[in-house]
Amino acid sequence: MSLDLFTFIIFYFIIINSTIGYGYLAAHTTKVDLKFFNYSFLGLLGVFVLVIVSYTSHLFFKHNYIHNSIILIIGILSFVYFFLREKKKINLIKLNIFFLLLFISFIIFKSHDDFSYYHFPYTYYLTQSEIAFGVGNFNHGFRTPSSIFYLNSIFYLPIIKYNFFQIGAILIMGFSSYQFFYLVKEKLKKKKYDKFFFLSLFFFMFTVIFFYRIAEHGTDRSAQILIFLLIIELLIIINFDKGIKERIIKILIILGLVISLKSFYVLYLALSFPVFYYFIKEKKLTNILLIFKSYYFYLFLLLFGNILFVNFANSGCLIYPVSITCFDYFSWSIPLQEVSAMNDWYEQWSKAGANPNFRVENPQEYIQHFNWVNNWFHEYFFTKVSDFIFGILFLTVIFLLIFRSKERNSFSNYKGEKFIYIILLILLFEWFYNHPSLRYGGYQLLCLLLFLPVSNFLSSKKHFKNVLFKTNILLIIGITIFFGRNINRLINENIKYDFNPFVSPAYRITEDHFSVHNRFKDIVNNKLFCKTYQNKCTNNIDVKQKYGYKIFFRKSI
Repeated sequence: MSLDLFTFIIFYFIIINSTIGYGYLAAHTTKVDLKFFNYSFLGLLGVFVLVIVSYTSHLFFKHNYIHNSIILIIGILSFVYFFLREKKKINLIKLNIFFLLLFISFIIFKSHDDFSYYHFPYTYYLTQSEIAFGVGNFNHGFRTPSSIFYLNSIFYLPIIKYNFFQIGAILIMGFSSYQFFYLVKEKLKKKKYDKFFFLSLFFFMFTVIFFYRIAEHGTDRSAQILIFLLIIELLIIINFDKGIKERIIKILIILGLVISLKSFYVLYLALSFPVFYYFIKEKKLTNILLIFKSYYFYLFLLLFGNILFVNFANSGCLIYPVSITCFDYFSWSIPLQEVSAMNDWYEQWSKAGANPNFRVENPQEYIQHFNWVNNWFHEYFFTKVSDFIFGILFLTVIFLLIFRSKERNSFSNYKGEKFIYIILLILLFEWFYNHPSLRYGGYQLLCLLLFLPVSNFLSSKKHFKNVLFKTNILLIIGITIFFGRNINRLINENIKYDFNPFVSPAYRITEDHFSVHNRFKDIVNNKLFCKTYQNKCTNNIDVKQKYGYKIFFRKSI
């Protein structure tokens, strides 16, 4: 039975506000000064808390209707309690209106290929079983879990069932992009057109124009949006002394979410180095102590520990497919040879050495050094990267034309900026040398290395004319493009698939989405049968139970 549009919208807003409720609850419990936390950041705090709850509870419980309903109700009750106490309710209403504008992107018929391959199956597994060891033997995508799967799994609820398994992407995009919007508006009120004003405006425009389709977010784009927000918070905490405790909390929340979304982003911990450097340089050691005194530092460690343990339980590796983090002597472990081969495959694919219709003849030789560069430029750079660069250059030119001024001040000297540039350039080289695909960090790195200096250049000007009017026009244009692209997408989906979002706004689910679960279930249900009639069992995966937990392992050949 399909969901009607009205039910879809009701649950959409219940989930959004329940998430904000968890942000309220966490902030109140840990005595966060809400003067430095607007509603969008309370939402991100709620996401952070729910991710930790999801990871931790799954060690013991499956995320079924009962488990998830309890979590949802707690969030809603918290939201109602604090909302009734809130004096300025209008700001929260504005945030909900913003999410209403984003709702059109949540209506989809067909998601990306990885969604049916392992995103949906993994999330569904979380709802059907507590943690099991060795699930990476079913599907190589199960070896690289993401916090967004865990977040989505707690929205497996009565009535809507599994039709909200992409809500995590819109929560992160919505709260993050509204934070950019909020920062822009705050700067406009103060008539302070500094670097943070232009950066926030850049990031907002980029997010709604280029990341308009929620179905394509996967595990990558959510992290990349958060990295934009991280850069702003890093520059603020280095350059300003107000609200240091709350700024530290914000950075810990963002970093925790970024790393949890994809293990690869552990490299972005390097972006926190300038903070430690300037705290030490300026002899503000008490600020460093604030980090280790913060509840959120230990919540960050709890989340990171959960991530490592889940990775280990799934594949025998702390970070898959980094072979030095793997332990192949456990019964469920992925063989090291296979781990190395998969690592090479990821590299081959990201270097344009493979696609559905093409494979290079000698993959090992191809990925070495810079043998792949010529083919990558031909097959990938001039088909995808160049279009993307042209897009962000065009956006930059628009900014330069709109905010032009003949008068200039000297360039603003922001502490830590050069250090951040150096780290970004190192990350860019690492990206280009090892995995030069836009989804693996190319989007945000190219944007940051362009938007940071341009924002600095624009902030050096003075006596802008009609800034409020021009900014509002840009915001309206950005939202209009977002709407236009999504409307065009829905029209095309209606023509191609006979998809009517007013009748059934949820994405299509087929039997293929449940293939891993069915295999999982068959192995467990047929265990007794297999023990008795071993010649009838041809599946290469077996199961045993220890301390109440299932362990899936490969049969010896």
